Amino acid sequence: MFLKLENLTKVYRTDEVETTALNQVDIDIKEGEFVAIMGPSGCGKSTLLNIVGMLDGPSSGKYFFRGEEVGSYSEARLARIRKQNIGFVFQSFNLIDELTVESNIELALLYHSISAAERKARVREAMDRMQIAHRAGHFPGALSGGQQQRVAIARAVVSRPALILADEPTGNLDSHHGAEVMKLLRQLNADGTTIVMVTHSTSHADCARRTINLFDGRVVTENLRAAS
Repeated sequence: MFLKLENLTKVYRTDEVETTALNQVDIDIKEGEFVAIMGPSGCGKSTLLNIVGMLDGPSSGKYFFRGEEVGSYSEARLARIRKQNIGFVFQSFNLIDELTVESNIELALLYHSISAAERKARVREAMDRMQIAHRAGHFPGALSGGQQQRVAIARAVVSRPALILADEPTGNLDSHHGAEVMKLLRQLNADGTTIVMVTHSTSHADCARRTINLFDGRVVTENLRAAS
């Protein structure tokens, strides 16, 4: 068992309003899969990704990660699991403007118990893999959107996570750079990384092995594609 949600529900409450973002969701994702999550705005896609990424917890139901039921773990324990296992790629890149490309990527390793020399080696490896080593000393503002997303992916993979969560990773890119990012994600998946991606793009969802469609917080359909 790699990633499993059982009867998982997430409810947000204020003094006046109660909103059910996820409603009795059951999802099972195997190690090495590439899964796309689709659905209209407000259907629960980002909430689902936040719970899978241990950035938020369920209101009820169970979440198993690598065989552990983690839904009730403390934030400190979740942070340790997250740091060791999960990389994040966001639509808005989330790079620090005052840091170089190399420093932005290295930031993801600063809280790991590895030497400075090992950090430098991993950062160089990640930059080479994303074909941005020639931009190591540049700042994000000097890069195109596609290059910034390559940096963001390098930052996500530099810790060698088992799982990458991508939230609309092509949302701020033109079609050419979006296609490049999808090619990188497919390659990472081919190398063994499990990927769960939220997207509005049917063409990019077609890059995944399986698509899960949400509506009003529920799983309504799942589509499995034949291996190419």
